[in-house]
Amino acid sequence: MSRKPSQNTALDANASRPGRLRLVATPIGNLEDITVRALRILRESHIVAAEDTRVTGKLLRHFDIDTRLISHHAHSGQEDIIQLITLLTQGNDVALVSDAGTPCISDPGSQLVRAAIDCGIIVEPIPGACAAIAAISASGLPTGQFTFEGFLPRSSDLKERLKALATERRTMIIYESPHRLADTLIDLAEAFGATRQATVAREVTKLHESFVRGTLAECAEHYKAEPPRGECVIIVEGGTGDAPERPDEVAVETLLLDAMRAGKSTKEAAREVANKTGLGRRELYAIALKLQPDGDSEEG
Repeated sequence: MSRKPSQNTALDANASRPGRLRLVATPIGNLEDITVRALRILRESHIVAAEDTRVTGKLLRHFDIDTRLISHHAHSGQEDIIQLITLLTQGNDVALVSDAGTPCISDPGSQLVRAAIDCGIIVEPIPGACAAIAAISASGLPTGQFTFEGFLPRSSDLKERLKALATERRTMIIYESPHRLADTLIDLAEAFGATRQATVAREVTKLHESFVRGTLAECAEHYKAEPPRGECVIIVEGGTGDAPERPDEVAVETLLLDAMRAGKSTKEAAREVANKTGLGRRELYAIALKLQPDGDSEEG
């Protein structure tokens, strides 16, 4: 989106005053976490712009709020933004909410905020629940400095992003979906080293809230064995600023041979050594195959 709004978003000279854009944080699970101020703003606003009107509709009905509800989500285009800016310039106060938590934090809204600022419209944050802050506060990892990564890329950019983060000294906050959690923890262990400390916060503030703490390898094994449900936040300890050292090739082969001599299959040996060294399982599996007599594999 252009930093300059189109001409039809300019302030209406006949309006008594432009409305205000309020960024209202809503509960991330427990409805008791909504603030008194947030409830007042939702009632007083002329319009509530919601990521999903069905989700926000339930919230408004629960608190007996009948403010007009319209949609504004990640796929809203320029026309929707112009419509909201027009409503604001006509004197309507708009409360922007996401499905849960603080708007614009890995949620829709940043383009609307930018357009409102460019038009001279006052933008007010109405603070409250945020999964990232709630998770890191209870993680047991350093909180003095941290970086919020949101959702990691899914494409070929992932490897490069993890390579860049491997030398990050600050605690990292990462959002992840439950069906990808274990694989992402494995990717993090391979990029940062299996012994890097981490905390996985799941279903924060909800009935089945849980925290799993340990090394990246331990967290990955836990969620491989017990696939999770619900929203997940990964908190990862910052590094020393240096990329993880790659173990000596002979040492890696020795670890694989020891595991296989103990009765483990090539696949199991690769997984075990990956957890100890942080090296990729596929790479270790290929080495294990070469170490087997005649290159045989029971895995196929």
